[in-house]
Parts: sequence; structure tokens; C-alpha cells
Amino acid sequence: MRARFDFYHLHARSAGLEEVVARLALKALEGSRRVLVMAASPERLKALDSALWTFEANSWLPHGSAFDGPDHAADQPVYLATEPENPNGAQFLFLTEGTWREDAPGFERVFVLFDERDADALDRARGLWKTLKDQGFPLHYWQQVPLDGDPGRRGWREQASANLEPPAHAPSDAEPGTGA
Repeated sequence: MRARFDFYHLHARSAGLEEVVARLALKALEGSRRVLVMAASPERLKALDSALWTFEANSWLPHGSAFDGPDHAADQPVYLATEPENPNGAQFLFLTEGTWREDAPGFERVFVLFDERDADALDRARGLWKTLKDQGFPLHYWQQVPLDGDPGRRGWREQASANLEPPAHAPSDAEPGTGA
């Protein structure tokens, strides 16, 4: 199985990285998937840790981090790290702030999250898209957009894709037996 790469482009007026990670992690957990979040720095890791505890008033996401030590890492449905490890056996990998792992293609799905306010992260995401496209990986590019014309409410819209598998059976115009 080839990893699917989803590029998430955060905009200036959008939810911050921490909220986006929390919402995507929640969706992954609802689908019975484990998540590994790669942060570029210990400071970002702490901000993500805090966000997973407080992103909604009446909920939190069960998680652990490298700061908690290795004893219960395997039990965590979401794990936050700055080093290339996968102690919780995650199927989904979230790469933030231009982080990269050589084993990323071994995950079921990889989320590349980048903020347009960070020119370096934007350039790295563009370069990664080109490299992965040339290698034949399935790619999806998502942008935050206003919902129902309300700039205060944001959702995601797929804006581009590459290297997608064709449908198992796509009839042609001249398929035998169709009269064409």
C-alpha cells in the first residue's frame, strides 16, 4: 500500500495549527486510527499538548508526548514527538512546520500541515509536493475556505490532487455491448 499524502494549507485568517491538529486528530480517532504528530520544536510540542487538552470546552483528546516518557507511549492513541519515533504504532502521521521523516511513506496517511504566513514552510511544502508527485504518491491539496460565505467559519475544500488511482471500472465510449 502506498501512503496517501494530504497537504493542508492554513491561511492567515484561519484556525491556528494547534486547532487544526486537534480537529484532524479527532477525526482520525473517530475512524479508529492512531496518530503521530511531529513538531519542529519542544515549544510547539508543548503548545500542541495544551491544545489537545483544551481545544473544546467540553472535550479533550487522549494523548501523550515525548515529555511523558516512554512507559505508556504505546497506549496513546495520539502521540506528540520531535524525534523520528512511532511508539504508539500510528497509522496517520501529521507533519508540522516543515518537519519530515524518511519513513513517512510507510504510514497509511500523511498530513502535511503548513501555514502561508511561514514562507519557508510554504516553499518546503511546494518542494515536497513536486518530489512526491514525481515518485507517484497519491496527493491531495486542501485549503481553508469560508463556510456559507461567513469568513468567521472555516472549512476545507480540496483544490488539487495528483497520482490518484483510476476507478476499478471506468466504461469507455466504445465499450463492447453498449451500442457505441
